[in-house]
Amino acid sequence: MAISLCFSPLTSTPKHYSRIPLYKPINPIITLTTPKILNPNFKKVNCVPENSQNLSVIQEKPRWENWVSIAESLYPVYVTVGGVVACLKPSTFSWFVKCAPTSYSLGLWFIMLAMGLTLEIKELTNLLLQKPLSILFGCAAQYTIMPTLGMILSKILGLPPSISVGLILLACCPGGTASNVVTLIAQGDVPLSIVMTACTTIGAVVLTPMLTMILAGTYVPVDAVKLSISTLQVVVVPILLGSYLQHKFPKVVKKITPFAPLLAVLAISLVSASVFSENVGRLRSSVVGMSFSSDLPLLSRAQNVLASEFGLVAVSVASLHFAGFFVGYLSAALAGFSEPQRRAVSIEVGMQNCTLGVVLATSHFSSPEVALPAATSVIIMNIMGSCLGFFWRCINPTKPKSSLEVTDKS
Repeated sequence: MAISLCFSPLTSTPKHYSRIPLYKPINPIITLTTPKILNPNFKKVNCVPENSQNLSVIQEKPRWENWVSIAESLYPVYVTVGGVVACLKPSTFSWFVKCAPTSYSLGLWFIMLAMGLTLEIKELTNLLLQKPLSILFGCAAQYTIMPTLGMILSKILGLPPSISVGLILLACCPGGTASNVVTLIAQGDVPLSIVMTACTTIGAVVLTPMLTMILAGTYVPVDAVKLSISTLQVVVVPILLGSYLQHKFPKVVKKITPFAPLLAVLAISLVSASVFSENVGRLRSSVVGMSFSSDLPLLSRAQNVLASEFGLVAVSVASLHFAGFFVGYLSAALAGFSEPQRRAVSIEVGMQNCTLGVVLATSHFSSPEVALPAATSVIIMNIMGSCLGFFWRCINPTKPKSSLEVTDKS
């Protein structure tokens, strides 16, 4: 933060001076004006050197980094386009699907590695010390609200066993990196969202398999130990490796870091679209078979579509995320959190790591239907989250502050 001081000669001067509020400069070029002097005998003293290059100012990001950030924020667009392509031409992703589930695991491994490269352990520790209650509350909400909603919805909607297991598995997954992007769009507490994602991801090694076994074990056998090992391999190990590389080779990682989120976003989109394309054939055939096989009224056809396998999956997934957003925000409001924190908790609770759900479903369950909720969630969740983020972006989360108020956290 650049601060300039103005000095005046010690003569018989007025006792009151006009106060200039300190502020944090936004643009790299700063122009300061000398305050009006009441005594005409005063001599003006330059507060700022003529050579403005000598000033210590905040440098703006290079233009290419801004373009990379914009490309990263278009994640919902990538996922939606991938879903449309998967519906119209599933063979587009056949080269990636043929290598599944290894390709899915490697894709998730790369995503978590990119997250580790951008996550400094020191910063994570500082944030944990600054907001311990908020982070603890958010993590607890993640692993209580969503799993409970998944179990309740599977019973209310009368889902088949395989889809019920897939919905519960999805609900027991940690928050995904997409929630950080949506929180940024929604003007929420981004640091809180990032730390919640990191903590719930690390906790997924134990909590995701344990909760899935408890809630879904009545439908099909669930091997919690194998689920834990897989989660450890594809989630925690790459995050720790990324953090180690950042500490060991800071100069190299510094050059890669600006591109890491964008590469992670593209990898998530590829995995999501591939899984969706793998299952879209059966979903599409079930819809066509039920809704266009006879000359029924439009309302009856719509009811048939909702009663089909695709309809059940879509309704259950949409209901899960909608309830997660609502209950997450409500719980944070009741706990007395600020509006930015409420938005961060709501988005973090409502948006899951669908890629992890897909990897675990395809690796540990014989029925392909178990992966359907996670694969469908990729499209539905991001569309709902993006709409919520842009809605909140139109509403200022903070009260207007006085122009003289200074908040310096640099």
